[in-house]
Amino acid sequence: MMVMPNFGKVAVLLGGRSAERTISLKSGQAVLDALLRKGVDAHPFDPAQLPMEALLQQGFARAFIALHGRFGEDGSVQGALDLMGMPYTGSGILASALAMDKWRTKLIWQAVGINTPRFTVMDAQSDFEQIADELGLPLIVKPAREGSTIGLSKVATKADLVKAYQLAAQHDAIVLAEQFIEGRELTAAILGDTPLPLVRIEVAGELYDYHAKYQANDTRYYCPSGVAEGLSQQIQTQALQAHRILGCEGWSRIDLILDKNDQPFFLEANTSPGMTDHSLVPMAAKEAGISFEDLVVKILALSYVE
Repeated sequence: MMVMPNFGKVAVLLGGRSAERTISLKSGQAVLDALLRKGVDAHPFDPAQLPMEALLQQGFARAFIALHGRFGEDGSVQGALDLMGMPYTGSGILASALAMDKWRTKLIWQAVGINTPRFTVMDAQSDFEQIADELGLPLIVKPAREGSTIGLSKVATKADLVKAYQLAAQHDAIVLAEQFIEGRELTAAILGDTPLPLVRIEVAGELYDYHAKYQANDTRYYCPSGVAEGLSQQIQTQALQAHRILGCEGWSRIDLILDKNDQPFFLEANTSPGMTDHSLVPMAAKEAGISFEDLVVKILALSYVE
């Protein structure tokens, strides 16, 4: 049995202004309900509807960040909370900003030898044919600073590359073209300093995209993942390294592809992962013997303080 700390009045930050608002509302409600079931004095707080200073005016002592994407997962809300001296879940300003930026995340991972797919940054003046030749087809095009695969495309022909770029550029000024890795889609959750069991994802279509994540009923999740134990441990160790080198705190989710040669390619880090009924961190926690309610309390107990 967990000994329940006295957290004081807790704000569950949910909704927000990003393209992932709808998912954040679902995550936040699930977190809020779990905290209430554990007897925590928790209340919803939507930064899109109230100014951040209202947290102090309303007597909140701590924040559980269930915001996803920009203005919630990118260091901006973390900075505001730091200025107010309010503890909050997840990573601090720098790690949040770095992890939100897939381009800079990949540069840091490359620098320390963490394997990630080859990539290039695109703009409207890029030689798209050369990019296709260098990275090979198919390839992935995506905004550098969006989540939930918003604006992401799998490009099969050179002719489709311009359209994919234009879609991604609607969401971010920085657009990545990335080598497509065929293999098993995995995710590695980190809780505190401990990697949780891997989750393997199987989709009916070609991509684990927004529809497959949040709307489809035929996406399959496997935990245990079916990956051999020794390889799983290696991936978990590398995921923890990927988490630490970005400076992440509290919890995160590291996404990767395991190719046909059992070589992991790390894709991105999520510092405020989803907590909906389709979400992966609760699945991994359950396999580790941690209930959803206890998971939420553990994350809250790891609140970051500047």
